[in-house]
Amino acid sequence: MGTALFYSSAFCFENVLKLSSYSLTNSSLLMDSNIQIKHCLKDDLLVGQDIDLIKAVAAIESQVQPLDAWDSQSINQLLSQDINQLLVAMMGEVIMGYCLYQQLFEQGEILRIGTHPSYRRQGIASRLLKVLFDRLKVEDVERLLLEVRADNAPAIALYERHSFEIIHRRKGYYQAANQPAMDALIMAYDVQR
Repeated sequence: MGTALFYSSAFCFENVLKLSSYSLTNSSLLMDSNIQIKHCLKDDLLVGQDIDLIKAVAAIESQVQPLDAWDSQSINQLLSQDINQLLVAMMGEVIMGYCLYQQLFEQGEILRIGTHPSYRRQGIASRLLKVLFDRLKVEDVERLLLEVRADNAPAIALYERHSFEIIHRRKGYYQAANQPAMDALIMAYDVQR
């Protein structure tokens, strides 16, 4: 497990959703604390106010996507485009998870979602998804897509709990040296349901 990642800038966010009195069945780490889901604005990220935030997201990315992690430069490039956006889950100044997503007209796509290993199995990804669903519904997005490795059972279970359905399988999509090819599953969520 890695160490928690801290973030100090307080000015890059369009809005903050406080989710307090979060109850857990298997851990008291987050009990009675405030978890904030913050939506980062492109313009603030580009002027460098949030370089620590981007680095923290990239550090989590390297732990949760070790075979294909996006570095801070790649994430910054993505966020320089209007269609790509970032949600982060924080407790105080500790970054617990993130969701990089894309919105283009009536369709959205989750590009990456991850929770720091120290905070897994505590509902962080579920909170990020719920906030994302709410944001997309207001924006009249009809459908949200994502791609997941067919062998990532915990992620698939999470998505299915949130009503994503498998709509396509890409045979042998993921290829890494000295490892068998792995299928990719394309999953969809009906945002306006």
